[in-house]
Amino acid sequence: MDEIKKRKSQPLLKISIVMELTGLTARQIRYYEDQKLIEVYRTKGKQRLYSLNQVDTLLIIKQHLSDGFNIEDIRAYFDSQKRRQKSVNDKQARRLLFDEMMNNSPFGSSNQHY
Repeated sequence: MDEIKKRKSQPLLKISIVMELTGLTARQIRYYEDQKLIEVYRTKGKQRLYSLNQVDTLLIIKQHLSDGFNIEDIRAYFDSQKRRQKSVNDKQARRLLFDEMMNNSPFGSSNQHY
């Protein structure tokens, strides 16, 4: 994981800060957690901490709701994003496998013997 992704995924922000950043109430944020739209890190004392990525997710939820989508629509949107991300990863894996097979194959351009 690169440095930026690592930093953006660190749970550092208390709910009061997230409320300020998103314009959402604590009740709304907890509801989205209950609906499994976000996963929240909890300290040993059960305090919720949020990452910058989760703040982004909450802002996306807020925007979709203001655009007239309901919770099920938003869940479907996030599911499609996960599938799209997975399919990109699958494509990349297939390409790497293909390249590796071609490089180690007598039919690959680097191993041709005539």
